[in-house]
Amino acid sequence: MAHLATELSKYLMIILFMVYTFESFYVFRGKLGEKGRSRIYKRQTAYIFLIHLDAFALILYNEQKLNYVLFYAAQVVYLVVLLFVYTKLYNRSSRLVANHMCMLLSIGFIMLTRLDFDKAVRQFEIAVIALGITIIVPLLINKLRFFDKLTWLYAVVGILALGVVAVIGSTSYGAQLSLSVGGISMQFSEFIKIVFVFFVAAMFTKSVSFRQVVVTTMVAIIHVGILVLSKDLGAALIFFVVYIVMLYVATRRIAYLLLGVGLGALASVICYKLFNHVRVRVIAWMDPLAVYQDAGYQIAHSLFAISTGGWFGMGLYKGAPDTIPVVTKDLIFSAICEEMGIVFGFCIILVCASLFMMFLNISMQIKKPFYKMIALGLGTVYGFQVFLTIGGVTKCIPLTGVTLPLVSYGGSSLLATFLMFAIIQGLYLKAGEKRKHIDDGSEDDEE
Repeated sequence: MAHLATELSKYLMIILFMVYTFESFYVFRGKLGEKGRSRIYKRQTAYIFLIHLDAFALILYNEQKLNYVLFYAAQVVYLVVLLFVYTKLYNRSSRLVANHMCMLLSIGFIMLTRLDFDKAVRQFEIAVIALGITIIVPLLINKLRFFDKLTWLYAVVGILALGVVAVIGSTSYGAQLSLSVGGISMQFSEFIKIVFVFFVAAMFTKSVSFRQVVVTTMVAIIHVGILVLSKDLGAALIFFVVYIVMLYVATRRIAYLLLGVGLGALASVICYKLFNHVRVRVIAWMDPLAVYQDAGYQIAHSLFAISTGGWFGMGLYKGAPDTIPVVTKDLIFSAICEEMGIVFGFCIILVCASLFMMFLNISMQIKKPFYKMIALGLGTVYGFQVFLTIGGVTKCIPLTGVTLPLVSYGGSSLLATFLMFAIIQGLYLKAGEKRKHIDDGSEDDEE
């Protein structure tokens, strides 16, 4: 009976998620109209709650504890409130972005509850705090007009914050990543990524002259250099790629792009020569089984989990994801593939791709260069972070220790992602106001 329940639950979740994913791209069809999109968004909301219910019914069947029931109910209330914020309070915000937030959060809650109940509760508490903190951000982004005037404040804040962590931060897995504030450990680089995007956008909005590019590049080098000295190479890579993308889009000069790629390749070789843990990760990536007992242990277990799950997974509580090192953070995607299947994991990738497309879509809708660049920069941060995470656990690239946004366990990552999505929603509101003004036959000075 238990096996039958697990199999039925597994296939139901996969089917619902496949339909949800298909509609995530179908909604971009121009012929649908607002009513057609609205119907899709409502169906997607139903799929989210059905997948969540299905998974927790199986979790409750296996655990049979009252606190799991209460935790499930609290999550349902939370997801309803989150959707209320972005459908009623901000009724012109992007419903697709809100739906994807809820879907990825619910998947994260499901797997964390399955793996470590205490961590799942902690993640939920942080999610509640994150929603409370960022609830006003879309309004601020939409209404306030001075964000493009704080150029050097962004630079100073970013450099000082990263510098403090580099000097007195706590070391984790060979890198200085976090700083304890009031007993709470914060990974500042997660937030400085957003500040850095604002800085670059403000600089290139003013000018894309050679002198301006040189000054901006020097500041970017300082950011990346501090992260490299802290051995936080995953974050350094994100900063570097985001800057190169924003530089190329702002200037449209292929020479800058080629130079950036060349310097990035040279820097990778230098880091390989200088840092032992980089060499260890590259060796593990090239042949994890050859160094299975040491450097290859983590990636080998990741690949074992994914291959064991196959296309449709073992089913919740039928795999052994707890044997994967650091499974709740860096390798949660492997655990998902083991118990929910590669098809389910592929749907997660497509949902993240849909989000990335939406970020770029918002960027193209905005007329003012500063906000256009912000949407592009944040979209690049999100998309490249997803690539680093999933690419690492599937052995496409060496592991970088980067978390999967909204799914992996991690307070700083979760709060920073909420902030990023709130800013995107504010930009969508701004783009929506522009469309409204055009429909009304009036003009918008801001855009």
